[in-house]
Amino acid sequence: MLEQLLIFTRGGLILWTCGNALKGSPIDTLIRSCLLEERSAETSFSYDAPAGGAAYTLKWAFHNDLDLVFVAVYQRILHLLYVDDLLAAVRREFSQIYDPKRTAYDEFDEIFRQLQKEAEARAEEMRKSKQSNRASLVAGKKQGAGAGQRAGGQGNAKQKGGKAGSGKDDDDDGESGRGRGLSNGRENGIKEPSRARSVVVKGKDNGAPEVGAFDVNKLQRLRPKGGKKTDTGGWRASKAEPKKIVKKNRVWDDSPSDSRLDFTDPVDEKGDEIVDVGKTDHGESMMDKEEIVSSDSESEEDEEVESAKPGTEKKGWFSSMFQSIAGKAVLEKADLKPALKALKDRLMTKNVAEEIAEKLCESVAASLEGKKLGSFTRVSSTVQTAMEEALLRILTPKRSIDILRDVHAAKEQGKPYVIVFVGVNGVGKSTNLAKVAYWLVQHNVSVMMAACDTFRSGAVEQLRTHARRLQVPIFEKGYEKDPAIVAREAIQEASRNNSDVVLVDTAGRMQDNEPLMRALSKLINLNNPDLVLFVGEALVGNDAVDQLSKFNQKLADLSTVPNARLIDGILLTKFDTIDDKVGAALSMVYISGAPVMFVGCGQSYTDLKKLNVKSIVKTLLK
Repeated sequence: MLEQLLIFTRGGLILWTCGNALKGSPIDTLIRSCLLEERSAETSFSYDAPAGGAAYTLKWAFHNDLDLVFVAVYQRILHLLYVDDLLAAVRREFSQIYDPKRTAYDEFDEIFRQLQKEAEARAEEMRKSKQSNRASLVAGKKQGAGAGQRAGGQGNAKQKGGKAGSGKDDDDDGESGRGRGLSNGRENGIKEPSRARSVVVKGKDNGAPEVGAFDVNKLQRLRPKGGKKTDTGGWRASKAEPKKIVKKNRVWDDSPSDSRLDFTDPVDEKGDEIVDVGKTDHGESMMDKEEIVSSDSESEEDEEVESAKPGTEKKGWFSSMFQSIAGKAVLEKADLKPALKALKDRLMTKNVAEEIAEKLCESVAASLEGKKLGSFTRVSSTVQTAMEEALLRILTPKRSIDILRDVHAAKEQGKPYVIVFVGVNGVGKSTNLAKVAYWLVQHNVSVMMAACDTFRSGAVEQLRTHARRLQVPIFEKGYEKDPAIVAREAIQEASRNNSDVVLVDTAGRMQDNEPLMRALSKLINLNNPDLVLFVGEALVGNDAVDQLSKFNQKLADLSTVPNARLIDGILLTKFDTIDDKVGAALSMVYISGAPVMFVGCGQSYTDLKKLNVKSIVKTLLK
């Protein structure tokens, strides 16, 4: 039974609804998690109501020309076959009476009841026809098997009768008996055995060979010739030895380097520190600098994908001008396919994961299908504009990412603001943690570092060096300790010392390493941090989808609390090494729904900035 059917505009105005009250908010979740995230090309959406409520399945349809959305909701346990047919019928009938100036459509109640009855009747007829076809197919198989068994029994009885007759009369009856046996054998699918077979024994041919059979003697005659050629070729190859490449000595510049590279603690012969490096000013962080993006659109000619369509003739000047002025009636899938194919290839060259590019193109096609093409516009430019709007919606954060405001709010409550840095190996978690610490210190926020990477050798010393250079306290317990306990003690220490922020460094781990993922889940569940940052490289392509999806999945599966903590934000590192291959940012945001909060773009403490969404979109579509 259908729970609810809802019709509303893309602006959010509800025009008509019918059905029962729903538990939870499945419609709001659909809009927030699917339609606004450019996942509208999917066929259905599953919603689980909180506190053990009902489980719903939602299906939807669009009328892009009128900007209408039709949503049907039913319980997941029911497999309703007529929902898609009903949505198409409702879309067709409602579009005929729709008026943008009206907000109430009470007369549509009777029309909907009639449409629902017709859709249910068609689904019932389809189900009965499938059952009857299946029953007839099963009966046909049984009849065929029974007939085969009876025919086989009759053939065996006749063969036995023929053998008995051949014992009495060897000349006449024996031949006729064998003939009857062979004829029965052919009728029942038994092949006649060949009387003359060619058997090859030790390379000799016994009997007449069959027509088209393989000649073994010819193969044996050809084999030594091939062997000689192979041996000769191998001897020539071994004779010609490759030239040895001698490494040239590197000429070093005798002038000493002005920049200091070693920032470790200076020690004496006993291993005790003898010098304490004071705090140095590295300048203003790039987080506080506004990046200016040129608003002048680059006038690049789009690819003429329409001319590349097979089977289309080049139109004349007059017909092209007339079509541009009048506009096309509606956009169809065949019209959008070439432009979307070119757009998908362009996104993949920018390092966007193939799966993400495919879903984005499907979502854009679903939003444009059935829409009228305006005057003086081409299909390629229309698709480009729709994709640009979709990318802006995806990359724009859906919630506030103002960490400084959240830090002051936590300070008023008398507790430190805890940030946990997680990610795979070698992406730069410790380095970018120090960059975030430097940015916070510049805004007069007291910071404490927690060395919870108790697995990698040198991790504690690395963080200790950063803490000494930035003149911030560090909490450490050495190696081979439980990182969850170390983080809890660090938070307690920060509360006693009135520290505003605790930056927790964790060990790098692959997304498939379950023991380390279990330890990370324990750390997050035990300490309940305010922000979980996933540190990822901007160099990855398809692996970004695998990393983030599995990190979130493991954190959800291994959580011991009902509401599992997942990834809250993304810190994108090594952004200065990718040129225009900025697709990893799009892949990570699309798969996780978490915003990019920081971008690492260098090796110094100031090389940390915000993500410029307009610049990323411009680069992706360039």
